[in-house]
Amino acid sequence: MMQDYFYTLSDKLMQGLQGDEHLLLGFSGEDSDFVRFNANKIRQAGRVAQRELSLDLIQGKRHAQASVSLAGELQQDLQQLSLVLQNLRAQRPYLQEDPYLIYATEVNNTEQLHEQPVIESNEAVDQIREAAAGLDLVGIWANGAMYSGFANSFGQRNWHSNANFNFDWSCYHATDKAVKGAYAGFAWQAQSLQAKFQAMREQLAIVAKPAKTIAPGHYRVYLAPSALQEIAGMMSWGGFGLKSHRTKTTPLLEMVEQGRRLAPAISITEDHARGLAPGFTSSGFIKPDAVHLIEQGQYADCLVSPRSAVEYGSVANAESEFPGSLAIAAGALPGDEVLRELDTGLYINNLWYLNFSDRNHCQITGMTRFACFWVEQGKIQAPLNVMRFDDSVYELLGKNLLGLTMEREFIFDPGTYGQRSQSSIQLPGVLVEAMNFTL
Repeated sequence: MMQDYFYTLSDKLMQGLQGDEHLLLGFSGEDSDFVRFNANKIRQAGRVAQRELSLDLIQGKRHAQASVSLAGELQQDLQQLSLVLQNLRAQRPYLQEDPYLIYATEVNNTEQLHEQPVIESNEAVDQIREAAAGLDLVGIWANGAMYSGFANSFGQRNWHSNANFNFDWSCYHATDKAVKGAYAGFAWQAQSLQAKFQAMREQLAIVAKPAKTIAPGHYRVYLAPSALQEIAGMMSWGGFGLKSHRTKTTPLLEMVEQGRRLAPAISITEDHARGLAPGFTSSGFIKPDAVHLIEQGQYADCLVSPRSAVEYGSVANAESEFPGSLAIAAGALPGDEVLRELDTGLYINNLWYLNFSDRNHCQITGMTRFACFWVEQGKIQAPLNVMRFDDSVYELLGKNLLGLTMEREFIFDPGTYGQRSQSSIQLPGVLVEAMNFTL
């Protein structure tokens, strides 16, 4: 068992400490299936089993760090780790003192084990190919168990594991005309996948029609959750961290210093209790279940990393100051009434290439992408050619906000650089009175 193996390694390494040394150990691992699709055919399939242990050897204010890939054979791993520990001990005296070094000294043991079984990738892949029959599907499937652990020389032990899947894909009509889809979660439901593909087929039929070009100007808009995700990502780029607030680099500076607000319907939370990412930090601090960042349109709290907590005399409540479990509260607009409430305007599924056009005023520019539609009197009429927007979050989610959907989309980060990402976001769609398109 992965947890027992980590704790066994930890106990052995702690026995090798000298004098007033302290040791922090972090474990990460996964047993994941990956399948790449092209033209709705399996182009690449594989399985990744990896385990990594990070070591932080501390004495006073000096510390030395290293990360080691584990083989899973106890004596071999112990021999390698013991050598790494000796090297860290030799390096540490030559390192400068770290004025912001902080780690948990009060023991808080936690254990969260995944109760749901890992789903069978073979069955899911067969269902995907069947649901996408006749479509030009390109995508990646990731599925399996993920593990995180922490141990220190004070006797603290923390463990977190979960089993989840993430399918990220696009279906192409021709050239750059496509519809994008995503389905992720902890419990696989074939009917949910089929519903997504049915909606995708309907949108592909519209994408096949001649595209409409609209003149620059302000338009009534519905932003699907996948589009709102991009805007939330830009807000997160320094928007919620204590350090960015104290250095006045946050794009939400006007909320912090001038009392500017978003619409009362907007509440944003870092939802640590969601279960995808571990509830403890790499320095042993326990995260609160939630950090309320914006409440009813008003800025409430910051994400505080342990190092910022030392630097600014605060209390740590997160691993880093970039959200990893963001949640935007739902509204009262039923999803099946979106087109009727939109009436005439733009239905936007995806945005990309976003950047700040005026960071101090949280002004964002970007492009529409994939299936975006022109709607008249509550009915989709034609696909739209690519447009550029330039607008402020204070307008989009402030005075121009008309409503949020009752339903929310649970979107996992599909990143696999080094290992599968544990970041996720849960958010509704938004109806906006006016959005500024420049070309």
